[in-house]
This record gives sequence, C-alpha cells and structure tokens, in this order.
Amino acid sequence: MISLDEKIVRTQRLLQRLAEDEPYLRMRLAALGSERQQSATAFAEQMKVSAQAELERLMAARDPEYDWSLPQPAD
Repeated sequence: MISLDEKIVRTQRLLQRLAEDEPYLRMRLAALGSERQQSATAFAEQMKVSAQAELERLMAARDPEYDWSLPQPAD
C-alpha cells in the first residue's frame, strides 16, 4: 500500500507535469479541429482541477487540525 506522503508526492508531480506540458499540448492540438481541441483542453483542465482537489484532500488528511481539548500527557 502506498503511504500518504508518497501519494502527496505523486500528485504534486502530476500537477507539475501537467503545467510543464501545457505549451506542448497546445502544439499537439493545433492540427486538430476546434471541437477536438476544446474537448482535449477541457479534459486537461479537468485533470488539473481533479489533481488539485486530490492534493488538498491528501494534505488535509496528513495534517488534521490539532484538537487542544484532548487530554495531554504531562512533561
């Protein structure tokens, strides 16, 4: 099973690669018709939004709010 930190790293890497690939995606799509360009662009944007939401969810799971109302051991 993949650890939470590894999932976070992989999701961050995916977001980085999507951002780096954006200019190349536009070049690859230039030969296609406008409908297919819009479809591919929308899919890429959806992937970015989904990956960002997943990253936020993973980060929240890694660092939950600390509940100070819980009893603490004495030092």
